[in-house]
Amino acid sequence: MAEADARKQQLQEKFYNQSIDTVRKELDTAVDGLTPQDADRRFQEYGPNALAEGKRKTNFQRFIDQFKDFMIIVLLVAALVSGFVGHEWADAAIILAVVLINAFMGVIQESKAEEAIDALREMSTPDAHVRRGGEVLTVKSEQLVPGDVVLLEAGDIVPADLRLTDAASLKIEESALTGESVPVEKDVATLDGDDVGIGDRTNMAFMNANVTYGRGEGIVVGTGMNTEVGRIAGMINSAEETTTPLQTNLNQLGKILTVLILVIAAVMFLVGILMHGQAPLDMLLISISLAVAAIPEGLPAIVTIILALGTQKMAKRNALVRKLPAVETLGSTDIIASDKTGTLTQNKMTVEQMYYWGKLHPATADIPLDNNALLAMNLANDTKIQPDGNMLGDPTETALVQYGLDKGYDVREEVKKMPRVDEVPFDSERKLMSTIHQLADGTFYVAVKGAPDQLLERATQIEVGENDVQPLDDREKQAVLAQNTALAKQAMRVLGMAYKIVDTLPDPVDSQTVENDLIFAGLVAMIDPERPEAAQAVAEAKSAGIRPIMITGDHQVTAEAIAGRLGIIDPGDDDAVLTGAQLDEMSDADFEKHVSQYSVYARVSPEHKVRIVKAWQKRGKVVAMTGDGVNDAPALKSADIGIGMGITGTEVSKGASDMVLADDNFATIVVAVEEGRKVFANIQKAIQYLLSANLGEVLTLFMMTMMGWDVLKPVQLLWINLVTDTFPAIALGVEPTEPGIMKRKPRGRKSNFFSGGVASSVIYQGILEGALTLGVYLFGIMNPVHTSAGDIHADALTMAYATLALIQLFHAFNVKSIHQSLFTVGFFKNKAFNWAILLSTALVAVTILVPGFNGLFHVRELDGFQWLTVLSAGVLMLLIVEIVKFVQRRMGKE
Repeated sequence: MAEADARKQQLQEKFYNQSIDTVRKELDTAVDGLTPQDADRRFQEYGPNALAEGKRKTNFQRFIDQFKDFMIIVLLVAALVSGFVGHEWADAAIILAVVLINAFMGVIQESKAEEAIDALREMSTPDAHVRRGGEVLTVKSEQLVPGDVVLLEAGDIVPADLRLTDAASLKIEESALTGESVPVEKDVATLDGDDVGIGDRTNMAFMNANVTYGRGEGIVVGTGMNTEVGRIAGMINSAEETTTPLQTNLNQLGKILTVLILVIAAVMFLVGILMHGQAPLDMLLISISLAVAAIPEGLPAIVTIILALGTQKMAKRNALVRKLPAVETLGSTDIIASDKTGTLTQNKMTVEQMYYWGKLHPATADIPLDNNALLAMNLANDTKIQPDGNMLGDPTETALVQYGLDKGYDVREEVKKMPRVDEVPFDSERKLMSTIHQLADGTFYVAVKGAPDQLLERATQIEVGENDVQPLDDREKQAVLAQNTALAKQAMRVLGMAYKIVDTLPDPVDSQTVENDLIFAGLVAMIDPERPEAAQAVAEAKSAGIRPIMITGDHQVTAEAIAGRLGIIDPGDDDAVLTGAQLDEMSDADFEKHVSQYSVYARVSPEHKVRIVKAWQKRGKVVAMTGDGVNDAPALKSADIGIGMGITGTEVSKGASDMVLADDNFATIVVAVEEGRKVFANIQKAIQYLLSANLGEVLTLFMMTMMGWDVLKPVQLLWINLVTDTFPAIALGVEPTEPGIMKRKPRGRKSNFFSGGVASSVIYQGILEGALTLGVYLFGIMNPVHTSAGDIHADALTMAYATLALIQLFHAFNVKSIHQSLFTVGFFKNKAFNWAILLSTALVAVTILVPGFNGLFHVRELDGFQWLTVLSAGVLMLLIVEIVKFVQRRMGKE
């Protein structure tokens, strides 16, 4: 047991700064690998080379969690009191139905929320080539153990973390782990230092990375959860679930309403008993009526429906929401922390500039098909073009072939005319690659590509025009080097091309015999270009008050150049760029203090991304994090809203996200933000409508109780809440986007549903509704149609009931905009709203006009004058609120 623990402790070491012999000694392995017996024994110690599965909730646990929300608890208590104490079982049944529907919808939305670890497990390669006891075997990757010797070749997926012991032109693409778009050239040299970043560990190969070129061998130094990918899986498991602004606001709203309801109910209860001599049970029932009037029992369901409708609209615009609250969270976003590779850029190397004949040419310019720079870049190239047109090979080389195809040069046809007869493969020391092709006249064309400085050392001539070759002097050489430097400063990857024609095949074919007396043909500059729509999206985000932040594993020069081209920073603004190494030197407190200074982070690790997100969150900002790689998953889960990429994104990043972009289009985020802002605005309208209406009901009951009048019955209040709250409130959720919504600043984390004048509007509008209802009741008493006291009170109560219901429907038109005039917003633009108002009006009228319902709802028929009085109160509500909004706009409170 102690031996196993000691060996597991070894896996925490940094093998990149140890020699190969030291690593072999530490892991007790040999050049021929482990013996089968030793491998079996270690498998028992370490277990499978697989990622641990995170603890998952069952659907039943998710269902129970839905009832932990404060508002839901309040509703459940109200339902129990209504049923068992007040015997108002209809009230209790409707409240419970709303709660259950809301709970089931929550379970459905969250059932797929924890898929990140499963996706990580599925990414593991099924087979690995391993040397054990001197023999090369093919085993399941899960069977690998520390100390195994693994063989790699182009096309393989690295099955575990390896310390490389052999690397022949080995290149490994690690963008999903490091964020760097270009494959990394690997070697076996021991690295110095204890803080070398993942992207700079050139003597290591990491689990789930792709071998794009060459071959190699390595010793397994990490398996399962002890790999770099495993550490990310552990971070995903331990990441805390963030509370969205919507959830926070709803919890706050529930607590505020509960306190107010308890205080008002207690006052009513005491006043009724002490001042009017009411029986305690009667006052308890009246208090229950107050609870029914005060609690917006449909609010959770209405919010869920509005969010769901927003989700459907966003899906049509390529933004797929996995968690409902994410819709609203987008609307409050202050920071979009975006991964560069594949999100802001295309994750595809592309030729951008060509330098030949002494001039720089854009990639869009025509080029002669017999240009030797074009020939050399295509011939000295190992890219394979498949029958379907897809290319296999190093991304840099495929970019060169694609450039040739775009210009009409098909290397497949050319090699039929001048077949490759020999080659000098690329290696990282000389940084060159050469191929030899036989021409029709029996001579040989030598094509060379590689590092410009290395080529210039081996060239004696330079091509300065078509069929115009001159000796390469110092002036020409310096001109080429200056151009190379200028392009490199623009974050472009620059390669040089050269050629020569020889009469006989060199013997032997090696660098000394082939790569000399060359004719320099030109330079090619490539970059992983920004997405065409990304710059416009960045500009729109800034105009909406949102700050875009770029986070990447790429080098500082590359990150700074792309950020400058996109408008994230001003070109050349070095002070806005921070590297991972510099971030490591800063304490959390110091970084949080200066985080607003930086807009670009280069050469960062997964831990850095989480740290950046949390630093902004501690500044009170709502952070959205976009990404597509495995390395993005922890930050995606830590952010207020994680945004994954649907096309290029790994299943890991999608599983950790709250929202996935189906088109990988950064501009879609801006669309989603606009929809999120509209959703919040519409939820705010619904809440303003519901609370002002409920406040009107509460004040009506409270004042009637204070005056000792007959009060409205629970069944009347329940019917009013059911028909006037639900349909109009839902219809307000599909109101069109108000003009200028993307010119407003983000609400931020501290905002709530009562911000922006909503609180004051709820109060004065609720008071106004209550006052108008009581006024109609008094008017009915003072202007009776009948003579008997009983009939007079029955008429007045019916008028109060009708007024309280219809006045809310009139008020719904006011709430179509918090500050804008109804005449600006438009009466009838929202068809769903119009139908909702008509349906609710009909349902209220049925209880009064249709025989048989009168007794059930304790009401009686009204005459024309009484109906005119009721409708006048509704029109008066509409006009008074419009006047108040006009005054507010004149005072600049919009």
